Amino acid sequence: MKEALEVLDHVRLNFSPSGLLALNIVIAFVMFGVALDIKLQHFKDVIMKPKSAVIGVISQFILLPLVTFGFILILNPTPTVALGMILIASCPGGNISNFMSAMAKGNVALSVSLTAIATLAATFMTPLNFAIWGKLYLKYYNAAGAGTYLVPIEIDFLQMVQTVVILLGIPVVLGLLFSQYFPRITEKVKKPIRQISIIVFIAYVIILLSANFNNFMRYVHVVFFIVLIHNALALGTGFTMGSIMRLPRIDRRTISLETGIQNSGLALVLMFNPKIFPPELELGGMTVIAAWWGVWHIISGLTIAGLWAKKPLYEPAVR
Repeated sequence: MKEALEVLDHVRLNFSPSGLLALNIVIAFVMFGVALDIKLQHFKDVIMKPKSAVIGVISQFILLPLVTFGFILILNPTPTVALGMILIASCPGGNISNFMSAMAKGNVALSVSLTAIATLAATFMTPLNFAIWGKLYLKYYNAAGAGTYLVPIEIDFLQMVQTVVILLGIPVVLGLLFSQYFPRITEKVKKPIRQISIIVFIAYVIILLSANFNNFMRYVHVVFFIVLIHNALALGTGFTMGSIMRLPRIDRRTISLETGIQNSGLALVLMFNPKIFPPELELGGMTVIAAWWGVWHIISGLTIAGLWAKKPLYEPAVR
């Protein structure tokens, strides 16, 4: 397997900052649609009963990196692939998880709250997790050259605050106000907006694939099952944690999606930042893992959300 994965280090992906900007605009629109189904009382419930939120944060920033490291011990991939997996697991949840939670009939207020908390916490938790688990990887494997890729990561806190406000805060507030003051119109537009959101996401996946179509077709088979299993472990970790802690099923669905839908866009931004990873480093293994994660978690998340949407919610007897 290592010989096949080593080929990835020479791959160069087309990464466009303008494409990331376009995605952010799409996410803001989607979040407005998601907020049409939320009431202020839902956020009050999250604050008054913080158990689910605390478990969600633990699942995302403690358990997922731990599970990822265990998977790496079994898989024994190349250093760039291993550190790429660790960086993905160290990132906060992706904003599209909020849309998927709404689609899955999960706790949307909890999802939005967890995304906001995790995004801000990522300013110190992402560098910390990458450093801790990366150093453990080097200690156990003593991989030749791996130390070159284990660099200090800095994430601008103010930039993260700005991201949360623009992508979550403003659209959610506008959605809440719109649904409160225009309830009749809200009932009419909720379904069309949800349908348009799905179409937009599918279109984005197609555009992302087309920009790197040749590289994806040539190398995707090398990382396909790695990402599939890694993503399944992430989703399973969130759901299992929620089940062990006897959370309501509506919250289990949300925590599962929050843990399994990672902000691979942030991972790519970090990987392509020359101040963090010098341009002369061959990061193909890291970038291919992150890029395919970005595609696959949309596919898996939408699939699971679609299945859950058809399955009635039965609350457990013990809360």
